[in-house]
Amino acid sequence: MASAPPSVAFLPGNPSSAGSSSKHRLVTNRSLGCRSERASATVAMAKRSEEERDFSASSAASEEIVTNSLDDLATELELKRKEPSISTILTSFDNSFDPYGALSTPLYQTATFRQPSATEYGTYDYTRSGNPTRDVLQGLMAKLEKADQAFCFTSGMAALAAVTHLLETGQEIVAGEDIYGGSDRLLSQVVPKKGIIVNRVDTSDLCKVEYAIGRSTKLVWLESPTNPRQQIADIRKISEIAHSYGALVLVDNSIMSPVLCRPLELGADIVMHSATKFIAGHSDLMAGILAVKGESLAREIAFLQNAEGAGLAPFDCWLCLRGIKTMALRVEKQQANAQKLAEYLSTHPRVKKVNYAGLPGHLARDLHYSQAKGAGSVLSFLTGSLALSKHIVETTEYFNVTVSFGSVKSLISLPCFMSHASIPASVREARGLTEDLVRISVGIEDVEDLIADLDYAFRTGPA
Repeated sequence: MASAPPSVAFLPGNPSSAGSSSKHRLVTNRSLGCRSERASATVAMAKRSEEERDFSASSAASEEIVTNSLDDLATELELKRKEPSISTILTSFDNSFDPYGALSTPLYQTATFRQPSATEYGTYDYTRSGNPTRDVLQGLMAKLEKADQAFCFTSGMAALAAVTHLLETGQEIVAGEDIYGGSDRLLSQVVPKKGIIVNRVDTSDLCKVEYAIGRSTKLVWLESPTNPRQQIADIRKISEIAHSYGALVLVDNSIMSPVLCRPLELGADIVMHSATKFIAGHSDLMAGILAVKGESLAREIAFLQNAEGAGLAPFDCWLCLRGIKTMALRVEKQQANAQKLAEYLSTHPRVKKVNYAGLPGHLARDLHYSQAKGAGSVLSFLTGSLALSKHIVETTEYFNVTVSFGSVKSLISLPCFMSHASIPASVREARGLTEDLVRISVGIEDVEDLIADLDYAFRTGPA
């Protein structure tokens, strides 16, 4: 008779086990024991595998957490691209709109643009309202001034006139006394005809400014340093005072350029540049720029620019873009020359006074350097004699007798007879603007040549 299956051979009371040998029972028991051990081992291995899988999953999760944490930390530590300096920004403006990848911004010399259909407008329609070349310049100026938007006008005066159109009859402008002659003419002879009140004050005296600003004030108009006497206004504090009354602050930053001062960062709302000066730099165009903070204000300026047809022509924008690339280099050289020239003049026996914020003796030098990186390249001096001053202006060889400033060429003038001639003589005298005052805009020439040129004029001048 066949033996019972091993699984039941050893069970007590099973009659079929009677014929089974002890050896068979031993083998069967050993087999069962091995199987049991193998089963236990398999279970243990399975358990260990499961634990290892759990550990691996846990490790992977931990590794992911650590990686994410490091990424977050990197973000927190701002491990990003370094913010470019102004010299780099000036050569890296955006031409991405150009389909051909032109390195130099193309000149879109056109009055109008073809539209996609009879009922649709393209990106541009009419150059008075917008032009790609102008947009590049405006975008660059907004970036330089850290403004929400910038606008290019046909001249600095056109830009300033647009700002005055933000005001209504009965509202007030508080403006500095020592400002550019063209600005003075606008504020004294044009703006009042609209019923706008213009209150002139010494903006270097904070107490006088604070006293002048009131509930009807809607605009505070500053230059710092002033032209031509180099007075300094505290832009930060004046902005705080003006804003407490709901007034806007405009800073004519032409004499500094964005290289040396950014008034929007000091609290101003509008910055104006005569781009004719340092921005273009070569005395070959006229342009004005407004850079503004706030979308609402930007919309108002955009409307005025378009409505009044004051947008800068494409060719002038293109010239300005060409010149602006070297602005930082030019300003640095011009300022270094001006510092040496001012130091020379300050020790000259025939000079009564030098107006230049870079000199240690300037009363507001510390204030100026708290809001600007340098003193610029425009200075003025007094000789005490109109005859001597006139001789100096007319005798110098490398200084060009002309209005304006910011050119690569050195310029010289008597402001009372040129840039500020529109101001009545009695008013000029009351403001300390005397006829013997000489203004110099220092260029990029060799400064030793400039000093020698002035020295010759002094030595040959009337006693």
